[in-house]
Amino acid sequence: MIIYNVTVNIDDSVHDEWLTWMREHIPQVLATGKFVEAKLTKVLVEEEMGGTTYSIQYKAHSREALDAYYAEDAERLRGDGLKRFADKMLAFRTELEVIDEYSVNFN
Repeated sequence: MIIYNVTVNIDDSVHDEWLTWMREHIPQVLATGKFVEAKLTKVLVEEEMGGTTYSIQYKAHSREALDAYYAEDAERLRGDGLKRFADKMLAFRTELEVIDEYSVNFN
């Protein structure tokens, strides 16, 4: 399993608009069929540069699915956010490979 992580710092002046847009954007990314789930999380560290930072984690079916997303969907889906929020948003992306998963069973 591959996690495609997008970390975004969003300026306070467009925060609410961005969060509303993101809640519409994530289902569009999932609709590509390349990912099995997504999580929108808020980073709980105060940034020196201000704004609020979020991490959006998309779980890809496979490396091939993520590569297909890059080739077929990424440019189009990223473009809308860049147009809307331009210099009010700073984003970087990382790829994570899941090695093991653990959970607690309380029963």
